Amino acid sequence: MVFQLARDAVSALVYHYKEGNLNWPMIIYLVLAHLAAYMGLVSIPSCKWQTLLEAFILWPITGLGITAGVHRLWAHRSYTATLPYRILLMLFNSIANQGSIYHWSRDHRVHHKYSETDADPHNATRGFFFAHMGWLIVKKHPKVVEGGKQLDFSDLAADPVVRFQRDWDPWFAQFMCFVMPALVARYFWGEAFWNAFWVAGGLRYCLVLHFTWMVNSAAHLYGDHPYDPTIWPAENPLVSVVAIGEGWHNWHHRYPYDYAASEFGISRQFNPTKAFIDFFAAIGMVSNRKRATGAWAKLRESRAKDEANGKSIKDFRGRGVVQGTAQPPGWEQSAHPKYN
Repeated sequence: MVFQLARDAVSALVYHYKEGNLNWPMIIYLVLAHLAAYMGLVSIPSCKWQTLLEAFILWPITGLGITAGVHRLWAHRSYTATLPYRILLMLFNSIANQGSIYHWSRDHRVHHKYSETDADPHNATRGFFFAHMGWLIVKKHPKVVEGGKQLDFSDLAADPVVRFQRDWDPWFAQFMCFVMPALVARYFWGEAFWNAFWVAGGLRYCLVLHFTWMVNSAAHLYGDHPYDPTIWPAENPLVSVVAIGEGWHNWHHRYPYDYAASEFGISRQFNPTKAFIDFFAAIGMVSNRKRATGAWAKLRESRAKDEANGKSIKDFRGRGVVQGTAQPPGWEQSAHPKYN
């Protein structure tokens, strides 16, 4: 599988190079990011244990900047939060350095509106590599641009926290991602600046990037579909571990407004992001948490009746499923070369 993926990724890159579709600035940036990760790997033996602990702690911190912040709060508006909480998550998100809150939320809303079509920025029908990172290194499909123009992002533009980060993008995020962890290590426990820069900055950054990308790739291609068998996104426990609870993706795409992004809490499904949001709700900084368990209970009851009557639907691969009344797939096969 790995060799097949590598071979098809190369062939796809050759195709897009000939077509003039490559996004060279992003390619150069990602090459440099992965070189920084390599430098982090070789610097690990030289690091103090505090620096290694810092790098490890920054994994869930930056992950929450994506999951609790730009994803569930800003992209989906699945709950509301006070200004101090939003500032905290903006800082976490800036350390994650995955693009501004505004642009990340914009692309994610387009992804949900047009999932698995050519208007989806990381359309999984184009294969694992494209959904994982290939979508960043080629120019956007015209339908992605067109789809984005149809959606409203005025709520993002109205948030002063989002505007601040966008106005200082990318310099603020680059500083918070790479320089800030190195300065902390240098001045608090005497670590060599470049050791911390490479390990707590570069290596941690690259790993969390891939953990986030796995939501777009692995969680759209591998796993179970208990809530909606007609769509690609799946329940993937491994992705939930590395992405701080974001792998329960069949539920999330069925009910994108649910702040938990899963049916159950952390006692049944690994979802520390839900626990994080619930903690801040308990101290009054989060409110209006939306849930979809009531909608799911009604759908489950309807499906049970349909199953008793022998009704069936087609899943997203066209196979018959005795599951009830889920919506039609709503996706089309891309005309572009696949990446797997």
